[in-house]
Amino acid sequence: MPAMPAIPTPSRRTLLAAATATAAAPFLTGLATQNAFAAPAAASKDNWLTNTALYADPTVVEGTDYARRYRRHAMFDDDRGRRHDFARSVILAPHGGGIETGTTELCLAIAGYRPKDLAPTPAQGPVYDYWMFEGIRKKDNGELHVTATNCDDHIARSLCAGSLNALSLHGCKPEQAGLPAGTPAVLVGGRNATLRSYLIAEFKAVGIRAQDATGIPALAGTDPDNIANRTMLGEGAQLEITTSLRASMFQDNSATGRQEQQTDTFRNFVGAARAALQRLEAGQKIL
Repeated sequence: MPAMPAIPTPSRRTLLAAATATAAAPFLTGLATQNAFAAPAAASKDNWLTNTALYADPTVVEGTDYARRYRRHAMFDDDRGRRHDFARSVILAPHGGGIETGTTELCLAIAGYRPKDLAPTPAQGPVYDYWMFEGIRKKDNGELHVTATNCDDHIARSLCAGSLNALSLHGCKPEQAGLPAGTPAVLVGGRNATLRSYLIAEFKAVGIRAQDATGIPALAGTDPDNIANRTMLGEGAQLEITTSLRASMFQDNSATGRQEQQTDTFRNFVGAARAALQRLEAGQKIL
Protein backbone atom coordinates (compact mmCIF):
# COMPACT_ATOMS: atom_id res chain seq x y z
CA MET A 1 0.00 0.00 0.00
CA PRO A 2 1.49 3.38 -0.95
CA ALA A 3 2.34 5.72 1.89
CA MET A 4 -0.23 8.36 2.74
CA PRO A 5 0.89 11.90 1.91
CA ALA A 6 1.82 14.05 4.89
CA ILE A 7 -0.86 16.44 6.06
CA PRO A 8 0.58 19.94 6.37
CA THR A 9 0.38 21.59 9.77
CA PRO A 10 -1.67 24.80 9.60
CA SER A 11 0.23 27.97 10.41
CA ARG A 12 -0.54 30.14 13.42
CA ARG A 13 -1.89 32.79 11.03
CA THR A 14 -4.29 30.23 9.51
CA LEU A 15 -5.53 29.10 12.91
CA LEU A 16 -6.09 32.67 14.07
CA ALA A 17 -7.94 33.55 10.89
CA ALA A 18 -10.18 30.51 11.25
CA ALA A 19 -10.91 31.31 14.89
CA THR A 20 -11.72 34.91 14.06
CA ALA A 21 -14.04 33.90 11.24
CA THR A 22 -15.80 31.39 13.48
CA ALA A 23 -16.32 33.95 16.24
CA ALA A 24 -17.46 36.70 13.91
CA ALA A 25 -19.74 34.61 11.70
CA PRO A 26 -22.78 34.52 14.02
CA PHE A 27 -22.59 38.29 14.55
CA LEU A 28 -22.13 39.18 10.90
CA THR A 29 -24.75 36.69 9.78
CA GLY A 30 -27.14 38.03 12.40
CA LEU A 31 -26.77 41.59 11.15
CA ALA A 32 -27.30 40.57 7.56
CA THR A 33 -30.28 38.31 8.16
CA GLN A 34 -31.97 39.60 11.31
CA ASN A 35 -35.09 40.49 9.29
CA ALA A 36 -34.96 37.54 6.92
CA PHE A 37 -36.12 34.74 9.20
CA ALA A 38 -38.72 34.18 11.88
CA ALA A 39 -38.82 37.07 14.32
CA PRO A 40 -37.79 36.48 17.94
CA ALA A 41 -40.51 36.03 20.51
CA ALA A 42 -41.48 39.18 22.36
CA ALA A 43 -41.45 39.28 26.15
CA SER A 44 -44.99 39.42 27.47
CA LYS A 45 -44.76 43.05 28.61
CA ASP A 46 -42.36 44.51 26.05
CA ASN A 47 -43.68 47.22 23.75
CA TRP A 48 -40.96 46.66 21.16
CA LEU A 49 -39.74 43.32 19.89
CA THR A 50 -36.10 44.39 19.55
CA ASN A 51 -33.84 47.34 20.22
CA THR A 52 -33.69 48.22 16.54
CA ALA A 53 -37.49 48.24 16.38
CA LEU A 54 -37.52 50.71 19.26
CA TYR A 55 -34.88 52.88 17.58
CA ALA A 56 -36.95 52.98 14.38
CA ASP A 57 -40.11 54.11 16.19
CA PRO A 58 -40.59 57.88 15.71
CA THR A 59 -42.69 58.12 18.87
CA VAL A 60 -39.62 57.57 21.07
CA VAL A 61 -36.69 59.94 20.74
CA GLU A 62 -33.05 59.32 21.56
CA GLY A 63 -31.83 61.94 24.00
CA THR A 64 -35.36 62.52 25.31
CA ASP A 65 -36.79 59.08 26.04
CA TYR A 66 -33.67 56.95 25.99
CA ALA A 67 -29.90 57.11 25.68
CA ARG A 68 -27.18 54.76 24.52
CA ARG A 69 -23.66 54.99 25.91
CA TYR A 70 -20.66 52.81 25.28
CA ARG A 71 -16.90 52.80 25.48
CA ARG A 72 -14.58 50.71 23.36
CA HIS A 73 -11.00 51.19 24.45
CA ALA A 74 -8.33 51.74 21.83
CA MET A 75 -5.77 48.94 21.83
CA PHE A 76 -3.01 48.26 19.37
CA ASP A 77 0.27 46.39 19.00
CA ASP A 78 2.82 47.98 16.70
CA ASP A 79 5.79 46.33 18.39
CA ARG A 80 7.39 43.45 16.49
CA GLY A 81 9.60 42.58 19.41
CA ARG A 82 7.07 41.73 22.12
CA ARG A 83 3.41 40.97 22.73
CA HIS A 84 0.89 43.38 24.24
CA ASP A 85 -2.24 42.37 26.11
CA PHE A 86 -5.76 42.57 24.70
CA ALA A 87 -9.18 43.24 26.27
CA ARG A 88 -11.15 40.17 27.32
CA SER A 89 -14.39 41.43 28.92
CA VAL A 90 -17.29 43.82 28.38
CA ILE A 91 -19.83 45.10 30.93
CA LEU A 92 -23.47 45.58 29.91
CA ALA A 93 -26.53 47.37 31.27
CA PRO A 94 -29.34 46.60 28.79
CA HIS A 95 -31.98 48.16 31.08
CA GLY A 96 -30.11 51.10 32.57
CA GLY A 97 -31.24 54.51 33.71
CA GLY A 98 -34.77 54.45 35.05
CA ILE A 99 -35.69 51.05 33.60
CA GLU A 100 -33.91 48.93 36.22
CA THR A 101 -32.45 51.54 38.52
CA GLY A 102 -28.90 51.22 39.74
CA THR A 103 -27.68 49.10 36.84
CA THR A 104 -26.17 52.09 34.99
CA GLU A 105 -24.07 53.07 37.99
CA LEU A 106 -23.00 49.48 38.60
CA CYS A 107 -22.08 49.00 34.95
CA LEU A 108 -19.85 52.08 34.95
CA ALA A 109 -18.20 51.28 38.27
CA ILE A 110 -17.50 47.64 37.40
CA ALA A 111 -16.05 48.85 34.10
CA GLY A 112 -13.67 51.03 36.12
CA TYR A 113 -15.33 54.44 35.90
CA ARG A 114 -16.81 56.79 38.47
CA PRO A 115 -20.55 57.19 37.72
CA LYS A 116 -20.60 60.91 38.51
CA ASP A 117 -18.07 62.12 35.94
CA LEU A 118 -16.74 58.99 34.19
CA ALA A 119 -13.30 59.55 35.67
CA PRO A 120 -11.32 56.28 35.49
CA THR A 121 -10.40 54.56 38.72
CA PRO A 122 -7.11 52.86 37.78
CA ALA A 123 -6.13 52.27 41.38
CA GLN A 124 -8.83 49.59 41.48
CA GLY A 125 -7.49 47.66 38.51
CA PRO A 126 -8.22 47.50 34.78
CA VAL A 127 -10.90 49.29 32.81
CA TYR A 128 -13.37 47.36 30.67
CA ASP A 129 -15.40 48.12 27.58
CA TYR A 130 -19.04 48.82 28.37
CA TRP A 131 -22.44 49.38 26.74
CA MET A 132 -25.66 50.72 28.23
CA PHE A 133 -29.21 51.33 27.06
CA GLU A 134 -30.86 53.78 29.47
CA GLY A 135 -34.35 55.07 30.05
CA ILE A 136 -34.07 58.81 30.72
CA ARG A 137 -37.71 59.83 31.05
CA LYS A 138 -39.04 61.39 34.23
CA LYS A 139 -41.45 58.44 34.53
CA ASP A 140 -42.64 55.28 32.76
CA ASN A 141 -39.13 54.16 31.81
CA GLY A 142 -40.20 50.55 32.21
CA GLU A 143 -42.07 50.91 28.92
CA LEU A 144 -38.67 50.96 27.16
CA HIS A 145 -37.69 47.47 28.34
CA VAL A 146 -36.53 45.05 25.63
CA THR A 147 -35.75 41.55 26.86
CA ALA A 148 -32.07 40.59 26.77
CA THR A 149 -32.57 37.72 24.34
CA ASN A 150 -33.90 40.20 21.77
CA CYS A 151 -31.18 42.81 22.24
CA ASP A 152 -29.93 43.46 18.71
CA ASP A 153 -28.21 46.81 19.20
CA HIS A 154 -25.35 46.69 16.71
CA ILE A 155 -22.75 48.15 19.07
CA ALA A 156 -23.72 45.81 21.91
CA ARG A 157 -23.54 42.83 19.55
CA SER A 158 -20.16 43.98 18.22
CA LEU A 159 -18.65 44.49 21.66
CA CYS A 160 -19.80 41.07 22.82
CA ALA A 161 -18.69 39.31 19.64
CA GLY A 162 -15.20 40.76 20.12
CA SER A 163 -14.92 39.77 23.80
CA LEU A 164 -14.25 36.49 25.56
CA ASN A 165 -16.53 37.46 28.45
CA ALA A 166 -19.61 39.60 29.07
CA LEU A 167 -21.14 40.56 32.40
CA SER A 168 -24.70 41.87 32.15
CA LEU A 169 -26.50 43.73 34.96
CA HIS A 170 -30.25 43.54 35.54
CA GLY A 171 -32.83 44.27 38.20
CA CYS A 172 -35.41 41.81 39.53
CA LYS A 173 -37.84 41.23 42.37
CA PRO A 174 -36.99 38.61 45.01
CA GLU A 175 -40.34 36.91 44.45
CA GLN A 176 -39.15 35.94 40.96
CA ALA A 177 -36.53 33.77 42.64
CA GLY A 178 -38.90 32.37 45.25
CA LEU A 179 -37.43 34.61 47.96
CA PRO A 180 -39.44 36.59 50.52
CA ALA A 181 -40.34 40.15 49.56
CA GLY A 182 -37.62 42.63 50.44
CA THR A 183 -34.78 40.10 50.34
CA PRO A 184 -31.48 41.70 49.27
CA ALA A 185 -29.81 39.20 46.93
CA VAL A 186 -28.13 38.75 43.58
CA LEU A 187 -29.11 35.86 41.31
CA VAL A 188 -26.18 34.79 39.15
CA GLY A 189 -26.97 33.32 35.74
CA GLY A 190 -25.48 33.01 32.29
CA ARG A 191 -23.81 30.16 30.42
CA ASN A 192 -20.29 30.62 31.82
CA ALA A 193 -20.25 28.25 34.78
CA THR A 194 -16.75 29.25 35.86
CA LEU A 195 -17.58 32.94 35.99
CA ARG A 196 -20.84 32.17 37.81
CA SER A 197 -18.95 30.27 40.51
CA TYR A 198 -16.36 33.04 40.89
CA LEU A 199 -19.06 35.70 41.17
CA ILE A 200 -21.02 33.78 43.79
CA ALA A 201 -17.87 33.16 45.84
CA GLU A 202 -16.73 36.78 45.68
CA PHE A 203 -20.17 38.15 46.58
CA LYS A 204 -20.49 35.82 49.55
CA ALA A 205 -17.01 36.81 50.71
CA VAL A 206 -18.18 40.41 51.19
CA GLY A 207 -21.47 39.46 52.83
CA ILE A 208 -23.79 39.77 49.83
CA ARG A 209 -26.37 37.03 49.44
CA ALA A 210 -25.77 35.30 46.10
CA GLN A 211 -27.14 32.16 44.51
CA ASP A 212 -27.05 30.37 41.19
CA ALA A 213 -29.99 31.37 39.00
CA THR A 214 -29.69 28.75 36.28
CA GLY A 215 -32.52 26.72 37.79
CA ILE A 216 -34.90 29.70 37.71
CA PRO A 217 -36.18 30.03 34.12
CA ALA A 218 -37.12 33.71 34.35
CA LEU A 219 -33.68 34.67 35.68
CA ALA A 220 -31.38 31.96 34.31
CA GLY A 221 -29.78 33.94 31.49
CA THR A 222 -28.74 30.74 29.74
CA ASP A 223 -30.42 31.28 26.38
CA PRO A 224 -27.69 31.43 23.70
CA ASP A 225 -29.47 34.48 22.27
CA ASN A 226 -29.10 36.41 25.52
CA ILE A 227 -26.80 39.37 24.84
CA ALA A 228 -24.54 38.23 27.70
CA ASN A 229 -23.88 34.96 25.88
CA ARG A 230 -23.12 36.45 22.46
CA THR A 231 -19.38 36.42 23.13
CA MET A 232 -16.53 34.76 21.27
CA LEU A 233 -16.94 31.79 23.61
CA GLY A 234 -20.75 31.75 23.41
CA GLU A 235 -21.09 32.27 27.14
CA GLY A 236 -21.19 35.03 29.72
CA ALA A 237 -22.77 35.92 33.06
CA GLN A 238 -25.95 37.73 34.04
CA LEU A 239 -26.57 39.37 37.42
CA GLU A 240 -30.20 39.79 38.48
CA ILE A 241 -30.12 42.13 41.48
CA THR A 242 -33.17 42.46 43.70
CA THR A 243 -34.80 45.83 44.25
CA SER A 244 -33.87 45.99 47.92
CA LEU A 245 -30.22 45.17 47.29
CA ARG A 246 -29.98 47.87 44.63
CA ALA A 247 -31.72 50.39 46.91
CA SER A 248 -29.23 49.64 49.69
CA MET A 249 -26.36 50.68 47.42
CA PHE A 250 -27.30 54.37 47.44
CA GLN A 251 -27.80 56.92 50.21
CA ASP A 252 -30.06 58.84 47.84
CA ASN A 253 -31.85 56.61 45.31
CA SER A 254 -32.61 59.43 42.86
CA ALA A 255 -30.94 59.73 39.45
CA THR A 256 -28.49 62.33 40.76
CA GLY A 257 -28.03 60.62 44.11
CA ARG A 258 -27.10 57.32 42.51
CA GLN A 259 -24.27 59.05 40.66
CA GLU A 260 -22.82 60.68 43.75
CA GLN A 261 -23.85 58.90 46.96
CA GLN A 262 -22.98 55.21 46.91
CA THR A 263 -22.78 53.08 50.04
CA ASP A 264 -20.31 50.43 51.15
CA THR A 265 -22.70 47.82 49.75
CA PHE A 266 -22.26 49.35 46.28
CA ARG A 267 -18.48 49.42 46.64
CA ASN A 268 -18.37 45.85 47.95
CA PHE A 269 -20.56 44.63 45.09
CA VAL A 270 -18.40 46.37 42.49
CA GLY A 271 -15.20 45.07 44.04
CA ALA A 272 -16.54 41.52 44.14
CA ALA A 273 -17.62 41.59 40.49
CA ARG A 274 -14.26 42.98 39.39
CA ALA A 275 -12.40 40.39 41.46
CA ALA A 276 -14.39 37.59 39.80
CA LEU A 277 -13.60 38.93 36.34
CA GLN A 278 -9.92 39.22 37.15
CA ARG A 279 -9.85 35.64 38.45
CA LEU A 280 -11.42 34.46 35.21
CA GLU A 281 -9.18 36.52 32.96
CA ALA A 282 -6.06 35.31 34.76
CA GLY A 283 -6.64 31.90 33.19
CA GLN A 284 -7.52 33.17 29.71
CA LYS A 285 -4.49 33.44 27.47
CA ILE A 286 -4.78 35.52 24.31
CA LEU A 287 -3.03 33.39 21.68
